[in-house]
Amino acid sequence: MSAATHPAGRVLVVDDEPMVREVVTRYLERDGFRVDATGDGLTALELARARPPDLLILDVMLPSKDGFSVLQELRKTSSVPVILLTARADETDRVLGLELGADDYVVKPFSPRELAARVRSVLRRSNPEEPGSRLEFEGLSIDPQTREVKLGEKGVDLTPREFDVLAFLAAHPRQVFSRGQLLQQVWDSSAEWQDPATVTVHMRRLRTKLETDPQDPRWLLTVWGVGYRFEP
Repeated sequence: MSAATHPAGRVLVVDDEPMVREVVTRYLERDGFRVDATGDGLTALELARARPPDLLILDVMLPSKDGFSVLQELRKTSSVPVILLTARADETDRVLGLELGADDYVVKPFSPRELAARVRSVLRRSNPEEPGSRLEFEGLSIDPQTREVKLGEKGVDLTPREFDVLAFLAAHPRQVFSRGQLLQQVWDSSAEWQDPATVTVHMRRLRTKLETDPQDPRWLLTVWGVGYRFEP
């Protein structure tokens, strides 16, 4: 059965703990999602290629191929939204996942209800019901409807969350947002549940992809001690 017959979409759950797979699958199916599940990294890549999901929930600690390696391999060909599951409280591991292209992360042990809410949030941002108008700047084009970004005539490959951050800031030019405000507006999450470093990492990735000189950005500026703004 295709995702078209499941309005909520298809989710691939990758975790080597059977109980985690079972509980997460049950919560997502209750919300109307079609769920594929596996406990193996290599199998996850095969499933993602054979039956592309609308979102991937990916545990970091996996047999045969760990979650970071799966994510790195996946990002070579796909921008599917990815939520990492990690038992590691170390900020370095969370930042690494975000640097590799994860859209969000949840630290174990977690609430299945919270995870399901994160899934809905990421998919809602990736597929807005009422996309806005195209944003045009000198040399930069952002289309919320097609979720395409172009520098001149060249397309820019962004993850769903990277696009969300850019589109939100560009829709509010010259307005300064703190990391906490961006977490609320883009992640639908308060700083209580998210590490502000999440925003920092996404801004760094965006600058790498958009700016001629990421150390001296043209579009995405830091307002020291406050937050970030988009300069049109």
